Amino acid sequence: MVILDNHLSKPGWCCSNFDGNGFFGDQYFNPDLWITGLTRMATLFNGVTNVVGMSLRNELRGPKQNVNDWYRYMQKGAEAVHSANPDVLVILSGLSYDSDLSFIQNRPVQLSFSGKLVFEVHWYGFSDGQAWVTGNPNQVCGRVAKDMMRRSGFLVDQGYPLFVSEYGVDQRGTNVNDNRYLNCFLGVAAELDLDWALWTLVGSYYLREGVIGLNEYYGVLNYNWCETRNSSFIERVSALQSPFRGPGLSETKLHKVIFHPSTGLCVIWKSFLDPLRLGPCADSESWSYSSDKTLVVKGTYFCLQADESGTLAKLGIFCSDSNSKWEMISDSKMHLSSKLRNGKSICLDVDSSNAIVTNSCKCISKDNTCDPASQWFKLVDSTRSRSEKQSFLHFDSIFDLPGKGFLSNLMVGSI
Repeated sequence: MVILDNHLSKPGWCCSNFDGNGFFGDQYFNPDLWITGLTRMATLFNGVTNVVGMSLRNELRGPKQNVNDWYRYMQKGAEAVHSANPDVLVILSGLSYDSDLSFIQNRPVQLSFSGKLVFEVHWYGFSDGQAWVTGNPNQVCGRVAKDMMRRSGFLVDQGYPLFVSEYGVDQRGTNVNDNRYLNCFLGVAAELDLDWALWTLVGSYYLREGVIGLNEYYGVLNYNWCETRNSSFIERVSALQSPFRGPGLSETKLHKVIFHPSTGLCVIWKSFLDPLRLGPCADSESWSYSSDKTLVVKGTYFCLQADESGTLAKLGIFCSDSNSKWEMISDSKMHLSSKLRNGKSICLDVDSSNAIVTNSCKCISKDNTCDPASQWFKLVDSTRSRSEKQSFLHFDSIFDLPGKGFLSNLMVGSI
C-alpha cells in the first residue's frame, strides 16, 4: 500500500521552523498552488488501487501556524482531493510538527464526505528532548502517554482512525533516550491498536544537507542497503504489523493478550510441563480480566498466580486469594502487580530464558538510572485467533484434565 505525502514545497531536508515551508502563507507555501498540486496528484493516481491515501501536508509548523488557517486550508485541500479521487483516504496532519490535534476535540472538521477521513500524528523519543534519560522511565512514560492522548489519542475514543505516520529510533540500540521511549511507544501502540509507518527504511544518503554518503542510523537497512541494521528491532515490531482488533477483524470473541513491549512477545503456555513464557503473540492464550482483577485463561478455570518473589509465575484454580489479583500500577500503567499472602507486593517479570517470573517491583519512581522494561506489560484487547485452532488448556469440565493425579498436583501448586 502507498500513501502519497506532500512533504515540502521547496525541495530540501525537512524541517525547521524557519525554512519557508512550514505553514500556509510562508515564502514557499502558497495555499492555492498547494491545492492545485494536491488535485493533480489525486487525479494522476485515481484508479491506481495500491495508492490508498493522500497525506495533505507533512509537519505543519513555524511562527505563522494557527488553528483558523488550519481549518480554512486543510478542509479545502481535503475537498479537492476527494473531488479528484473519491476512493482515496484523506489524511490530515496537525500543528507543531504533527504532534498536536487537540483543537479537533471541540471543533470537528466539516467536510462533505465521510468514511474516509484519517488523522495522523508523529511521535519520537526526541520529541521530548532528553526526558527519557534524565527522568524516571515510568513517570516519563505516564506523562508523555497522557499528553499524547490529550493532543491526538482522544481521536481514537471519538471513533476516528489515527495513524502514527512517523516514529522511529536509533537502530544501533545504544541510544538510551530512544530505547526507553520505544518500550513506552510499543505499549501505547498495542493498547490503542494504532496503525503506523516507521521512519525510515533507508540506510544512507547520496547527499543530505551537504554531506555525501551520510549514514542514517534510524534506517532499518544498513549503510550499504544490503542487510537489516538491527534484526531484533524487526522482531519486536512484527507483533504490531497486524491489527489486534482493527475494523472488520473478528476472528474470535474479544479477549485480552498479555503483551511485553520490550520483546514484542506475549505470554504463552506451551504445555503442562512448561512454565508460562514469552512467545509469538499469534500463539498467545486468550485471557479475561475480571472486575475483581483476576486474569483467567478464557474457557478454563485457570488463573494467573504469584507464588514467591523470584519464582515462576503459575496457573492455579483457586483464584480468590490476593496472589491471584493483578493490578496495573505505576505512572506507566505497565507494571502488573500482585500481593503475596504475606502482604508483599511483587510484579510480573521475565527472566533470561523468557520465562515469566515474579520479582520485587522496580523503577516505580524517581530513579532515572533504573530500567523497568522487563516488568512492563500491557493487557491488550484482541479479536485475533490463535495460530492453533484450540488451546490445549480448554476443557469441557474441570475434571477433564490430562494425566492421572494432575488435579491433586495442581492443588498443591506443583504445576
